[in-house]
Amino acid sequence: MEWLFSVADYFNMPVSMLTALLASVILGITSGILGSFIVLRRLSLMGDALSHAVLPGVAVSYMLGINMLFGATFFGLLAAGLIEFITKKSKIKTDASIGIILSSFFALGIILITKAESGTDLNHILFGNILAVTPNEILQSFIILIIVLVIITVFYKGFFVTSFDPVVAKTYGMNTNFYHYLLMFLLTIFTVSALSQVGIVLVVALLVTPATTAYLWSKHLNHMIIGASLLGVISGVGGVLLSFNYNIPTSAAIVLIGAIIFGVSFVFSPKNGFFKQRKKVIG
Repeated sequence: MEWLFSVADYFNMPVSMLTALLASVILGITSGILGSFIVLRRLSLMGDALSHAVLPGVAVSYMLGINMLFGATFFGLLAAGLIEFITKKSKIKTDASIGIILSSFFALGIILITKAESGTDLNHILFGNILAVTPNEILQSFIILIIVLVIITVFYKGFFVTSFDPVVAKTYGMNTNFYHYLLMFLLTIFTVSALSQVGIVLVVALLVTPATTAYLWSKHLNHMIIGASLLGVISGVGGVLLSFNYNIPTSAAIVLIGAIIFGVSFVFSPKNGFFKQRKKVIG
């Protein structure tokens, strides 16, 4: 990874800033793609649940001496399966089952990390530190981006139909559970790659805010995906630059920029029509 030092030296910037910018671009694109389907399927709370549910997997992976991607992915899929099981096998609503699994897995993760005495900083897991991202972590995030792009491209039609009308999808004999759990798998591995960079608490904002903002300006799914990815990149790069210039937490700056863009879009987007509605009422 000597090229990183060469590029940083060419642009006269710290290597940590360059790696943070690269990481934010990769995370922004990946979160925009996955977030679009999460928002359309009304699974924003599921994204929050999975981001917290992978915490026990991080601790178990350390105990077993394996890559945390394996342990976290297992617990993420386990959480998704339990939420579906509770919702389908009882009268409990989805939001309640998500709340139960989210809090339970999160509590278990805190206990395991404490008992493991791994030296892992819990604040680092919760809030991340994109300025300390390593070249290996950037490479892992890039590989996950490629996996997401390939799978979404191959199964785009299935994701499209099951996202907009799952009833029609079932009528045509499509396996809606397959697409649901495939999306949960992609969401889980993305969450794991984003842990060290933006943390558990803020990863859901990366998934939901750019995609929701793009939804306000888009009429077609492909436009929404492209828009969400661009907004994710803009929020990420802007947050890194804001952090370096004003010495504020990078992850929080990324989320804040995304929230500001959403606020402006909420008022002025043609789909929401908030600004137009106020003009009509005044007129």
